[in-house]
Amino acid sequence: MALFTIAEPGQSKHRTKPGRKRAVGIDLGTTNSLVAVAREGEASTLAGDDGNYLLPSIVHYFPENTLKVGAPTQSDANVSNTQTLVSPVSISSVKRLMGRGSSDISYQLPYQLQESPDGGMPRIITPSGPVSPVQVSAEILKILAARGSEALGGELDGVVITVPAYFDEAQRQATRDAATLAGLNVLRLLSEPTAAAVAYGLDKKLQGTVIIYDLGGGTFDVSLMKLEKGVFEVLATGGNAALGGDDFDRAIANWVLKEATVTSALSTPDYQQLMSLARELKHNLTESVSTEVQFRNWSGILTRETYYGLVDGLIDETIRACRRVLRDAKVDASDISEVVMVGGATRSPRVREKVSTFFQKDLLTSIDPDQVVALGAALQADVLVGNKYGDDMLLLDVIPLSLGIETMGGLMEKIIPRNSTIPTARAQEFTTYKDGQTAMLLHVLQGERELISDCRSLARFELKGIPPMVAGAARIRVTFQVDADGLLEVKAQELATGVNTTVVIKPSFGLQEQDIATMLTDSYASAAADKELRNLREKQVEALRHIEALEAALQQDGETLLIAEERHELEQSIISLREAISGEDARKIDQLTQSLNSLSGDFATRRMDLQIKNALQGHTLAELDKFTQQGTSK
Repeated sequence: MALFTIAEPGQSKHRTKPGRKRAVGIDLGTTNSLVAVAREGEASTLAGDDGNYLLPSIVHYFPENTLKVGAPTQSDANVSNTQTLVSPVSISSVKRLMGRGSSDISYQLPYQLQESPDGGMPRIITPSGPVSPVQVSAEILKILAARGSEALGGELDGVVITVPAYFDEAQRQATRDAATLAGLNVLRLLSEPTAAAVAYGLDKKLQGTVIIYDLGGGTFDVSLMKLEKGVFEVLATGGNAALGGDDFDRAIANWVLKEATVTSALSTPDYQQLMSLARELKHNLTESVSTEVQFRNWSGILTRETYYGLVDGLIDETIRACRRVLRDAKVDASDISEVVMVGGATRSPRVREKVSTFFQKDLLTSIDPDQVVALGAALQADVLVGNKYGDDMLLLDVIPLSLGIETMGGLMEKIIPRNSTIPTARAQEFTTYKDGQTAMLLHVLQGERELISDCRSLARFELKGIPPMVAGAARIRVTFQVDADGLLEVKAQELATGVNTTVVIKPSFGLQEQDIATMLTDSYASAAADKELRNLREKQVEALRHIEALEAALQQDGETLLIAEERHELEQSIISLREAISGEDARKIDQLTQSLNSLSGDFATRRMDLQIKNALQGHTLAELDKFTQQGTSK
């Protein structure tokens, strides 16, 4: 007799079969977040008790040391911490604060910040005391994880959390810290565009070169990906972590204030009401050519044409990012086979119109743009947790900026170039600069310029215990390893003794996407000048090395091996070279360095003869002959 397994409606699809592990994909968004599960290659999002799969990324803190995550209720409407600390505080768009310092925040927030004593991420003032962006994000993750646990019938074995492709080490680490605080096992941090490619790649069997255009509430990412036979490789990325649909709302809100001739500052409740009105007007213009506006005692009409004038500049900024990505990958727009639209803001007809016009393509919009990232993350989580089905997926992300260390002369030596596929590990050997050097200070950097002053400092650490040798004899291997989450580990090892030290890069705050874009633009514009400047610094370092070595030799043997005129000539040559080093003529420095080397050649020969003489002194020819024969036999 056959038996049937009976389950409640809606549960049979998600309950975990015996032997399979429980995993979910989480899209931790700026405006909204959501969670999805995958079974046998099919993914679906999970709704909350209210039936909505979108969870507003808002955490409300109340005076009784209680909190609530999600959409505000009527009782939460009057939210402000600008009056007294007994008022409830609603924290939204916290994703923009993850891995950032106070100096990075240049826009208005509906809550008050407190600078961190260590210069890292700011704290947010609440009735329960200051909280960090990591703590706020952890509360959102707890709710999403609870949805997954309930749907799958038990504790989760792991999660995949998505992040913007341009999140740097600090922002990724902050996200991982939030997950740890929420009690989650992070299988991988997956870039949002890559997650979208996973969803479409499995559902539509796409092959070719694909653009993932991801415009969410608070961030914009664009990735150029190569998809072929289950392999998803990111060729180049770009974007802006401070640009999204929220900026469209702010543009409308500023227009309303201008039209209504409001000149005084708004209270926090009034500001929130205005932003809510702006979102409503934006949605109305999706279906209508105009919409009525009522704000305070003013009424008017906002037309679609006026709205386009307000937001076209923002959309054009995303198009410029698309151009940069194509240029980085050396791909023409005509080579793109598909354009995938991701993020709620891509529902805007104007966005779709301008993107379609730029790429001359019909856009791929068959999967809900709000859900597609979470669906892809769920599919990847199911694979990573060990639940195999069909062909495994191979995801190859890239790092946004080059990683390297400082070398003599304040130069940036790139070890892992930008757009390198991760996970990756690369090593390079370095040596000591001075005789008897027993320690080396390593300065880890991120950026595209030749000078460290134009790059971002990530960490400094010291390798001690190097055997004292002559300059250039020691071999120091520096290894950079970037894991699948984009987190960096740097190891330095002296090869003769094996002594080593390792640092995991966990900076206190990160770069804004605008900063990254600026760094890349500056590197292109300054490439020729940087090349010349690097050549100058290298010549200066080489010249100083020769001067220091010669001065040490003069101090030791100058009196015995040189007559006064010879020594004077060498010293004058050193003075001329030092003067050239203080200038900016690399060719002159090179010429004077070669001249000094030629001039000191006889002195070097005499020193070598003297050392050989000293070594032979006190030994007979028979002893030397015996020593030579022993050396030959070995």
